[in-house]
Amino acid sequence: MTESLVSDIVGAVAEARGVDPEELDFTLYEYIAADALHQLEAHGESTWTVTFEVPEHQVTVTSQGGVFVDGQQEQARTTV
Repeated sequence: MTESLVSDIVGAVAEARGVDPEELDFTLYEYIAADALHQLEAHGESTWTVTFEVPEHQVTVTSQGGVFVDGQQEQARTTV
């Protein structure tokens, strides 16, 4: 998984909580397989959506560049 995708997701969750990313009390890797996200992201031509849960939030990432936390778009990422 690219670090930018990880950073985008962590940043979106932190934004939804109103804290800095360093203040989150969990790591993303505890809740989603990094390899699975990397494989999805590698399919640049494909359309996909992945949804998973972290403490207190549901996160959805789309191939179109959206990062949603609890159904609200918190961040748009740059797709490759």
